[in-house]
Amino acid sequence: MSTLHKIALTFIKSIGPVNAKNLLAYCGSAEAVFSANKKQLLQIPGIGDKTVEAILSTDALKRAAEELKFIEKHGIEVLFFSDENYPKRLKNCFDSPILLYFKGKADLNHPRIISIVGTRNATEYGKTLCRQLCEVLAPYNVLIVSGLAYGIDVTTHKECITNEIATVGVLGHGLDRLYPQIHKAVSQKMVSNGGLLSEYPTLTNPDRQNFPQRNRIIAGIADATIVVEASIKGGALITAEIANSYNKDVYAFPGRTNDVFSEGCNFLIKTNRAGLINNAHDLIYYLGWDDEVKEKKKQAQTTLQLNLTANEQKVVEVLQNGQLSIDELCINLNIQQSKLSIVLLTLEMQGIIISLPGKVYKLA
Repeated sequence: MSTLHKIALTFIKSIGPVNAKNLLAYCGSAEAVFSANKKQLLQIPGIGDKTVEAILSTDALKRAAEELKFIEKHGIEVLFFSDENYPKRLKNCFDSPILLYFKGKADLNHPRIISIVGTRNATEYGKTLCRQLCEVLAPYNVLIVSGLAYGIDVTTHKECITNEIATVGVLGHGLDRLYPQIHKAVSQKMVSNGGLLSEYPTLTNPDRQNFPQRNRIIAGIADATIVVEASIKGGALITAEIANSYNKDVYAFPGRTNDVFSEGCNFLIKTNRAGLINNAHDLIYYLGWDDEVKEKKKQAQTTLQLNLTANEQKVVEVLQNGQLSIDELCINLNIQQSKLSIVLLTLEMQGIIISLPGKVYKLA
């Protein structure tokens, strides 16, 4: 597929990621979309007369040609949905962008990726958590993603640079500009050790509606999303909700009950939308990144499992195939939820299983 036609696909008016993928599925390639006739296009589900008119027009191809010049001049990489280097974790999300623009050196399919989000009004408590988190994660060869906004986002990026951790900023505008401009120096350092990522072409302003949209990339590209500080309303909670909708792990740092910028984190934890972490070691434990600790846990679990009851053993056996919700466990094991809850609590207290947000369980 030519890069020109891939880019042009994103400039077709009134078409989003889902319909763009439908076009690709039916036509076979981006070039084939633009060479199809009206009759062929109208047979594709979700494609109406206005969209067909936009495809048959040359406007999208002309705009793509301009974009291509900018890309080639500034060394920007185009990541198309069907390309091998497109972020695989994000690709599995139903509403993932059809195309991304990337400037940097990071591997967006890195084995370990986490996203860190939070309030734009970060307190010293939140900044300290970011610093401690990055310091502990530095030896674990991790890629950290955030949004390069004020507050927790930029603090995270700065701490990553200090600790030589690759970090990627997901933007709500094109790569021909930067918002906020005050973060330009940070963004330049990020390009050399991580990068800048956007689904938006040049001439796209940092409009308000773009930022909730870009949050799905922050949530989808990572193994887990960490909420450091957040009010009850704002982008951080939107990102957490999106991550949950993708069945991604979400974790949050708790805060004092009267702190406005811990209210969102406490809410996520209270409503089982996020797992509680007190420090980076908790995160490493939950994600299974510490092989030595994992091996010790395995040996301890082997000893513990010798003394399990019949129902406890059944739970352990079924969870060996992957994580399950309490409802799925009830169905699989034919055990009443009231009895199963006691079994799960006992196994969790022994460190054999872990409770995840949404009453989902997995082996520790």
